[in-house]
Amino acid sequence: MTQKLDKIVARYEFLTEEISKPEVIANNSQWKKLVKEHSNLRPIVECYEQYKKAKSELEANLELAEMETDKEMLALLHEDINFQKKQIEELNDQLKVLLLPKDPNDDKNVIIEVRAGAGGEEAALFANEIRRMYYMFADKNRWKVEEINIDENELGGLKEGSFMIVGEGAYSKFKFESGVHRVQRVPDTESQGRIHTSTITVAILPEAPDVDIEILDKDLKIDTYRSSGAGGQHVNKTESAIRITHLPTGIVVACQDERSQIKNREKAYNILKSKLYDYYQTQADAEYAAARKSQVGTGDRSERIRTYNFPQGRVTDHRIGLTLYSIENFMNGDIGEMVEALRLADQTAKLQNSED
Repeated sequence: MTQKLDKIVARYEFLTEEISKPEVIANNSQWKKLVKEHSNLRPIVECYEQYKKAKSELEANLELAEMETDKEMLALLHEDINFQKKQIEELNDQLKVLLLPKDPNDDKNVIIEVRAGAGGEEAALFANEIRRMYYMFADKNRWKVEEINIDENELGGLKEGSFMIVGEGAYSKFKFESGVHRVQRVPDTESQGRIHTSTITVAILPEAPDVDIEILDKDLKIDTYRSSGAGGQHVNKTESAIRITHLPTGIVVACQDERSQIKNREKAYNILKSKLYDYYQTQADAEYAAARKSQVGTGDRSERIRTYNFPQGRVTDHRIGLTLYSIENFMNGDIGEMVEALRLADQTAKLQNSED
């Protein structure tokens, strides 16, 4: 690990010099790329410096302890030695986490798809509440929400909807939301007061990376239709909504957010690119599939990941066994504690996997 860290320090020092050169600054795209790499390496370098300092102090105190004869001074030295040993252990653990391969998609925008599952109207109502929860969490992080395709019913429920959260690090916060979300509560329409169980599915995709994905015109079926809204709201009288079907994979993307057919087509095409990237990566990359299994969940939308029990006021994530008794705050976008717990569980799983 020390050799790897020394190489990182050398690279960091090289970048520190490079990003201050006028000719590099003049090339804006290159400069931004180098600054981002420099910024990513800084936490590792700073942690490593603390680690080396603590080791140096420990070695000095161990030498002093061998020569010290005064009992009081010896007791103080041993106190420092114990503290430094603990500090070195903690810094060593931090370095292991910092050296874990970073998910290249973590800084990207995220595309979220929410669909009502079993439970009819109640499932659609819950799907809309989950959409609202994600919007509120995005707002707390000062991220922008761009709707892609929202299909609501007359009761204000969401049959299915897709939207993008735009902001640095959005994917890293949402990536563990993929799967089946189950709700247990008494619906407003239930006269007997019986608890019903409904489900929705959530799919998470990073925005397509800057790679070339060949999409042939002959592989696309493009349909236009009129945008629709619940109760006649936001109805577009022209056929501006777009549906693109990628014939070889069967992937379908619809977009009706924009008033312009051209803008909807452009947005739908970009979403298709993201879906195809995810599809081909998952299909072709066995290593990627194995890595997914080592994390807190497979990301499969058939996997039940969380239960929202309203009568008991609790939210339970089944992958990590965490229960939070604050369902009202949770549904109002206060999901940060759960997000952080999932991130830490994923890190732990990756560490164990790397040490096996």
